[in-house]
Amino acid sequence: MMNALRLAEALIARASVTPADAGCQALLAERLQRTGFACETLSCGPEDFRVTNLWAIRRGVRPGPTLAFAGHTDVVPPGPLAQWASDPFLPSHRDGHLVGRGAADMKTSIAAMVVAIEEFVAARPDAPGAIALLITSDEEGPSVDGTVRIVEMLQQRGIAVDACIVGEPTSVEKLGDTIKNGRRGTLSGRLLVRGIQGHVAYPQLARNPVHQLAPALAELVAIRWDDGNAFFPPTTFQVSNVHAGTGAGNVIPGELELQFNFRFSSESTPQGLKDRVHAVLDRHRLDYRLDWTLGGETFLTPPGSLSRALTRAIEAECGLTPELSTTGGTSDGRFIARICPQVVEFGPINATIHKIDERVAVDDVERLKNVYRRTLENFLT
Repeated sequence: MMNALRLAEALIARASVTPADAGCQALLAERLQRTGFACETLSCGPEDFRVTNLWAIRRGVRPGPTLAFAGHTDVVPPGPLAQWASDPFLPSHRDGHLVGRGAADMKTSIAAMVVAIEEFVAARPDAPGAIALLITSDEEGPSVDGTVRIVEMLQQRGIAVDACIVGEPTSVEKLGDTIKNGRRGTLSGRLLVRGIQGHVAYPQLARNPVHQLAPALAELVAIRWDDGNAFFPPTTFQVSNVHAGTGAGNVIPGELELQFNFRFSSESTPQGLKDRVHAVLDRHRLDYRLDWTLGGETFLTPPGSLSRALTRAIEAECGLTPELSTTGGTSDGRFIARICPQVVEFGPINATIHKIDERVAVDDVERLKNVYRRTLENFLT
């Protein structure tokens, strides 16, 4: 049977760029079934963007809590192949690291989860409760036919999950230094400001949307939206794209498009942020259209039995006490939190995720597996 490192290599060798799974989940299901898991594959989404999801569960012989592991087999595109030191889908070892696309985000975590479960079940076959895995191939994509579909299925079936560890790469400098026990919400806006196109020499005959938006944008940038709280940093507002003009230097543009994003704490609500933005734009008398996209609400797991079990495992295996944090982007934890009262994220160092020559330390693969196994022992026994 492959150890965690060999399983991580086998997963990296499958070029599962979103939404492709490339056979990763079939490999996982084959191993899990040998360990007594009931595995179910859900294929979701349109034919040109088909998503593969895996739900697997092993129920113990005695009642007890259900601990789930969650993750994704899809990866982001590798980028320019010539810039990689080796083929991104041919796992290699270099300077004590396992290199390949998905090494850190997050095929190593998935491999470590599966082998940790195998070891735990072999050592404690009569442990109470249940162990589950929730795996998707749509986390790096639009995330509309992935984890959220499994969550909906579990809701319809009335299946309860008591705790969940998402294998996102949360460690910053050393394996084990950070656990994510929540995430900020994300709210994006696409603003179209309408003006009147004209010649730059005759501005009185035109209306420049760039000039009109500038004071309102300066006001939005200067706003302190909230002060955050003990768990979340303050809400942030960032412009990501702005476009206006025809490309000619002597034409006043007729419209301007601006894209922006909020990463918001639990001190703000999506509707409250929308209302405040519209109030600024209306006060500046702009002719505009604003379309909103709510990417995810905030979620938070206060310190509890899961974070204690994971912290004890990290202390025993890594020799340090992790920090609980809610920084960073979004994850599928926002969907799982709808059905699970305790959701945390823990995985390898995140310094190279989505980069050329993505990698994890080889020594960290075994230690990560051991942390997951120790967490099972602490939580279920």
